[in-house]
Amino acid sequence: MSEFRPRPEINAVKELQKGVEDIKTIVNRFFRGWGIGAVLAALVILYMLSGLYVVGPGEKGIVLLFGKVHSLTEPGLRYRLPKPFMTQIVVDTAKVRRAEIGFRSDANRTRAIAAESLMLTGDENIVDVQLFVQYKVQDPVKFLFGCENPESALKASAEVALRGVVGENTIDYTMTRGRMEIQNKVEAYLQRLLDTYDTGLQVTQARLLVVDPPSQVQEAFHDVVRAWEDRERLIKEADGYQEDVLPKARGQAQQEIREAEAYKAQRVIRAEGDVQRFASILTEYSKAPKVTRERLYLESVEKFLPKTRKFVLESPESRLLPLLPLTEAAKPVPGQTQPIGNKDSSTTRKGND
Repeated sequence: MSEFRPRPEINAVKELQKGVEDIKTIVNRFFRGWGIGAVLAALVILYMLSGLYVVGPGEKGIVLLFGKVHSLTEPGLRYRLPKPFMTQIVVDTAKVRRAEIGFRSDANRTRAIAAESLMLTGDENIVDVQLFVQYKVQDPVKFLFGCENPESALKASAEVALRGVVGENTIDYTMTRGRMEIQNKVEAYLQRLLDTYDTGLQVTQARLLVVDPPSQVQEAFHDVVRAWEDRERLIKEADGYQEDVLPKARGQAQQEIREAEAYKAQRVIRAEGDVQRFASILTEYSKAPKVTRERLYLESVEKFLPKTRKFVLESPESRLLPLLPLTEAAKPVPGQTQPIGNKDSSTTRKGND
């Protein structure tokens, strides 16, 4: 007869039952001691640790006590009472956000939104304006609880501010020299609206990207703008020419004035000298009139006679016949040596004879 052997399946079931019994024994022993207290203590500790939270750099933490604002916390590891007593909301106050009015920018392209960008100017023309706004959270409490949807309110307020400022100016002023002024007014107007609505947002920049007429008349308006720019350029060139010419003219006028004053002073000094000379001659003349008169006559002859053309005559009673032109005789003949001495010495002697 063959020996009886138990089946392997029956042995595995018995071993499993034995393992379950061992686990039950261990659990019963654990719960009969300090096991329940330890589990409860661990659960309490985990519950209390759930109140830890982290506020990152550039963020603000708002702690709510039963849904009401309790305190604001700065960046770092913070603690508050666990839920449901306290909760926290972390708001990034350093992040610069952006809003687009009149256009939307995707990953690769920008598309215009005509319903937002087309608006009326003060002279009843239509202009296409696109505005880019950058902002950040200034007051996190107002940002969370002051307005229902602050970012949507900002977009609507930006469109209102843009239309209001553009509607106060003409299209030419809006497209040319008034662009920067309109941009600054829109930024200030938008900030006033955000403060009124308690959005807690602060506008850091509002910039006009496109200020163009509608596409149907865009080329004609561009011609007007180019003509305006040419006008401004010519005005600048004229001002530069004026700044160059006027100082030169003023300098030349001052120079002529100085020369006239110098000439005046010279003439006055010379006249005073002539007066003194005449007075001294008059004094000498009163002492010896005949001698003084002859001396004056001889001085005048010596002064003017060398410049006149002179002739030698035989006598006053003879015919008026020029015998020798002294001015031509005084010229040296080519090839002939000039005698040393005074040229008019012989003529003077002959005339004296």
